[in-house]
Amino acid sequence: MSLGHQRRTGSALVMFSGGQDSTTCLAWALQTFDHVETVGFDYGQRHSVELACRAPIREAIARLEDWGAHLGMDHLIDLSGALAGVGSTAMTAEMEIVINEEGLPNTFVPGRNLMFMTAAAAIAWRRNIKHIIGGMCETDYSGYPDCRDDTIKAMQVALNLGMQRRFVLEMPLMWIDKAATWQMAEDLGGAPLVNLVRDLTHSCYLGDRQHRHAWGYGCGTCPACDLRGAGWARWQDGGGTGHCSGAGDAAPR
Repeated sequence: MSLGHQRRTGSALVMFSGGQDSTTCLAWALQTFDHVETVGFDYGQRHSVELACRAPIREAIARLEDWGAHLGMDHLIDLSGALAGVGSTAMTAEMEIVINEEGLPNTFVPGRNLMFMTAAAAIAWRRNIKHIIGGMCETDYSGYPDCRDDTIKAMQVALNLGMQRRFVLEMPLMWIDKAATWQMAEDLGGAPLVNLVRDLTHSCYLGDRQHRHAWGYGCGTCPACDLRGAGWARWQDGGGTGHCSGAGDAAPR
């Protein structure tokens, strides 16, 4: 088995957006747990095209390794009214992406990840799932405070107390950069998974699926595209722990 770890018994719920990070985390979970379910969130995001990417990614990833035998049901939660009701940002409205006075890009949606984790835990409670997996990271990221390790640890305590369960919030990407995230995809599923992540996932904040780059589709200028593209370049230059010689092959479909 890749990455040198053995499969754990038990179930996991992956917060799965259709982006690079959550897709890599889904592959990690499928390699790790007996049974894996996914949950996505419609919060009125400007790049709602990511939601349309989720089903094709799930179908494609189920054909890799033995992962189809471990992939369970998908859940889609509508949070658009809740998050839109507390104020618009560049992630949910047509406005220029800029850095605000606090040094955060105005794509930051206050409370978004906290709400995601709460909703995911409620589903996990109902489904009797212990492990909740997310793609949050504070190494290569946009500075969002709800992606930080301290936030995740605090949320785990609050959710466990508030729901009287022993959830474990696991963030496999927390301490790695985007180059290492590409490398993790190769380690988990070789060139087929790298190609799937490159061609089927969506990260661009502007929802651009028209322009194709070496690292996938996107506008090429928003913060998400900058991070993804720079990570790909570093990985291709050996900035990860290896290099995918098959990255030019066609993506599995």
